[in-house]
Amino acid sequence: FVQMETSTACSSSTEIGTGCANTRTCASVNARRPKEIKNITKRFLLRELCSTNHRSFSRRSSRERFSGFKLQSEQDTHDPDAANMKLSFLRRRSKIIEIVASKEVVFALTLSGVCAAFIDGKRVAFMNTTPDEVIRSLFFNKANDSLITVSVFREDNFSSLKCRTTPLEYIRRGQPNEGFALFESESLKWPGFVEFDDVNGKVLTYSAQDNKYCVWDMTNYEELYQLPDDDITEIKISPGVMLLIHNRHPSGSYVTLKLLSIEDGRLLHSFNHLLHRTKKVDFIEQFNEKLLVKQEGEPLHIVDVYTSAVVRVEATDFPTPAAFIFLFENQLFLTFRNRGVAVWNFRGEMVTDFDDHVLHHADTSTNNIVITSAQDYIISYCRQTDSNSGSPV
Repeated sequence: FVQMETSTACSSSTEIGTGCANTRTCASVNARRPKEIKNITKRFLLRELCSTNHRSFSRRSSRERFSGFKLQSEQDTHDPDAANMKLSFLRRRSKIIEIVASKEVVFALTLSGVCAAFIDGKRVAFMNTTPDEVIRSLFFNKANDSLITVSVFREDNFSSLKCRTTPLEYIRRGQPNEGFALFESESLKWPGFVEFDDVNGKVLTYSAQDNKYCVWDMTNYEELYQLPDDDITEIKISPGVMLLIHNRHPSGSYVTLKLLSIEDGRLLHSFNHLLHRTKKVDFIEQFNEKLLVKQEGEPLHIVDVYTSAVVRVEATDFPTPAAFIFLFENQLFLTFRNRGVAVWNFRGEMVTDFDDHVLHHADTSTNNIVITSAQDYIISYCRQTDSNSGSPV
């Protein structure tokens, strides 16, 4: 478990932890760690009398926060005799790749594509509603208390994504078949996709067959508006807005970017961002009014899309990360690279990094990173940094 204290430049705290191991490590930040006080009475005294704020007490007490963690129950998704599993690979034991919890219901998805629902430690249903359904992803829709499954099927050689929503009340009764299909008008064959935006309460689909993007309301799944695939290469979503990234101009000198209102698709701002002609674009990311653009071997540019102000961060200080997570509440962003985690602000300053915190997987995926709703803790799967011990922590 890791609790992070930021510098005075930007105040925030984040915790990283694992749910799979019995051991625990506390990662340090670059600042000097205060001497730990073990006497709990002295800790309360310091909290009331010292001049530092309550975050200091919270940091010193972080070990007690998780000292009472105990195993409550174990669930098993594997059932080789399940009658509704027609495909042989669905009947084999497979590792868990995704866990979604809502109230008393816990969903576990395996790598092979089997999803099971548990209540109070008992399996109540498999979410695979047909013998050849392979579930690829889960999303819990808080707007209407339902689980959305994204699946592929053998009948079309697993080439199309199919979405289905099932209210929790039916899952509690062991009736997953009572759900209904979503976005049936859309052909979601590769490179088509579906993206769920929990922050704005929207769903974005792309139909390559029809060359169009559709935005749907997550509450009732009504189509709100369409966007033609007018030379769009990527769409980024953040609170209230969408960023449309168009194909690079044939000259290679710029890329056209557009900001749209997520509610109605109205154009808010359009501009051309200049590029180095001979360098490939590593990434373009959006965070509210800030745009992060980096080309191969070039500095990171943090651009204010409304004022055109640019902050440059040298390439030696900001190597291209494998993944990002934006902390909207704290106006910060996380970068993941070579099993390391760093925290940055939008002035181009590294707020902190964890010098003894090493992620377990080198090819970091944000699917393995969980952030609490208050954005003060991060949970991830880590490994022991001690070379004498190879066990994950």
